[in-house]
Amino acid sequence: MPIVALLSDPVALRHPLALLPLALSTAGEANGALPLGLEMASLQRWTLIYLGLSSLAFVAVWVVGFLRR
Repeated sequence: MPIVALLSDPVALRHPLALLPLALSTAGEANGALPLGLEMASLQRWTLIYLGLSSLAFVAVWVVGFLRR
């Protein structure tokens, strides 16, 4: 729905998030919108570290459960 249609629709304007974009087309757009002064590169790095550690923990729990059986 184009912005012009949103501005002319009184029902859409009642919602506080009606005019916020739902997606970003590049990582550069998100870089300025990150809270607490975070940078995109550090956010990606820590996300990958978290996913790697949680995957290792999942495999460890699965192996311990398999060995106890």
